[in-house]
Amino acid sequence: MTQLANETVMQSVSNENAPLLQIRDLEVGFRTQRGVVPAVRGVSLTLHAGQTLAIVGESGSGKTTTAQAIINLLAGTGQVTAGSILFEGRDLTKLSAKEMQAVRGRQIGYVPQDPMSNLNPVWNIGYQVEEAVKSNSGLRGKEARKRTIEVLKEAGLSDAEDRLKQYPHQFSGGMRQRVLIGIGLSARPKLLIADEPTSALDVTVQRQILDHLGTLTRDYGTSVLFITHDLGLAAERAEQLVVMYKGKVVESGPSQVILANPQHPYTQRLVAAAPSLASRRIQSKKHPEESGQPIYSPGSLDTGLIDRAALREQSAPTKDLISVEAISKLYRIRTKGLKYNELLAVNDVSFGVKKGTTTAIVGESGSGKSTVAKLILQLETITSGSISFDGQDVAGLKGKELLKFRRRVQPVFQDPYGSLDPQYNVGNTIAEPLLAHNIGTKKERQARVLELLDQVSLPAATQFRYPSELSGGQRQRIAIARALALKPDVLVLDEAVSALDVLVQGQVLNLLTELQAELGLTYLFITHDLAVVRLVADNVCVMQKGRIVEASSTDDVFDNPQQAYTQELLEAIPGANFEFGR
Repeated sequence: MTQLANETVMQSVSNENAPLLQIRDLEVGFRTQRGVVPAVRGVSLTLHAGQTLAIVGESGSGKTTTAQAIINLLAGTGQVTAGSILFEGRDLTKLSAKEMQAVRGRQIGYVPQDPMSNLNPVWNIGYQVEEAVKSNSGLRGKEARKRTIEVLKEAGLSDAEDRLKQYPHQFSGGMRQRVLIGIGLSARPKLLIADEPTSALDVTVQRQILDHLGTLTRDYGTSVLFITHDLGLAAERAEQLVVMYKGKVVESGPSQVILANPQHPYTQRLVAAAPSLASRRIQSKKHPEESGQPIYSPGSLDTGLIDRAALREQSAPTKDLISVEAISKLYRIRTKGLKYNELLAVNDVSFGVKKGTTTAIVGESGSGKSTVAKLILQLETITSGSISFDGQDVAGLKGKELLKFRRRVQPVFQDPYGSLDPQYNVGNTIAEPLLAHNIGTKKERQARVLELLDQVSLPAATQFRYPSELSGGQRQRIAIARALALKPDVLVLDEAVSALDVLVQGQVLNLLTELQAELGLTYLFITHDLAVVRLVADNVCVMQKGRIVEASSTDDVFDNPQQAYTQELLEAIPGANFEFGR
């Protein structure tokens, strides 16, 4: 073999072993009037073909900024100030905008975190996915439409063909996320960057999506870069783990090794804060001092708060504060021309919620749990059945009676950024319900705002800031403060902590538990996160296809599930059987 041929073979072998993605000493900053503010500082990581790597860390740690820097999608004035990003040996930081366009989508897919703000509300789902298919694959006409349906089915939408004419607002949060996942995978990219790809998904669909990503990794050599706050997902699905804190990598290596035996103090805090099915809310109906047993084992919430919750549960009245009797909700979905399909979203649902307790409604995306919440809040009208609150039938309330009801029952929605007006500062946002209900003078409303900020553990100066200047956890605290402004009896929390990292999630759950103990609040908790349910709920209703299939105390549902569907939900939780280091 000639020397030239030998060198060619050696180079080929070297290229095969070379990483797909190699980031070295990456620095990212954001230009401000005071200069460049560093967001990512000296980050290095390596990802090989067919490998999955997870980046974890609290909100603001720099994990999403690192991911966006790879494909040059940094927000606002963000810019790479130093370091290199090698993709198949090619430095992406040196590509022109046109060259980067050829890489994005076709070679590197991206699934952003917030499905509502990343889907155009005026275009139907089919059009948006098909545009991505055409752009990334070059398909046209019937072939493009066929591929559009295929990618949506691969992402977990079994009725994809029937959904093409619908718009983003007609989809649940989980369904919108699946659309983005379908778009990200449409071109079979070599690398998929998935920023919290399953935070809005229930555990069964989450497993379906993650299994599909695993198939791609195995069959097509696709690498996956996860940005996630779900340590169970990282333990179960990622070979490698990178832990980021304040823009730096503080620990990296094999994921299961790190999560079983974290070395850095920050990683230890993350692992300790992660809710798990091993956590116990109440181990004994006796007061903890009498039983000698801890309330949580393990867990991240203040046990004193849970002690009070246990006593409150014992003294709860026998009469339900909220009574739902055989309610149903039928939607008519327009198809072609004047034809409609009927969708029974809620089917003969009944349950009760006692004052001062927490009832969780769980189930997969599309099970009807959020629709139930909207019916109770009187944001949707029931088709049949009845809903009573404090002995009063609330279905069909109007005028002053409806206003009075809404003073007592307030919502906290999943997306705190979407539910806060970006043009209102925090003080005006919290005071808005007081103005709407004509409560207090300007001075009294100002005092109430400061009182509420204190209740949600935010400094008084926060009143002058805007939503864009706050972290996700801070925005969720503001949403809770606004909901409490009218001193309600009930909070309906729809996926209120699903998008938060574990440390902030623990803080918000602590806050909710403390507020419940202090104010005697009643919670209806809509969620797909069963580990969180285990921490906060007294009772659980499990929904499937519009019906409640199982309802009991939290301990009964988790320790002795009666329905196969409930068992499937519990088994599908990422990392459910993994022993995290504590």
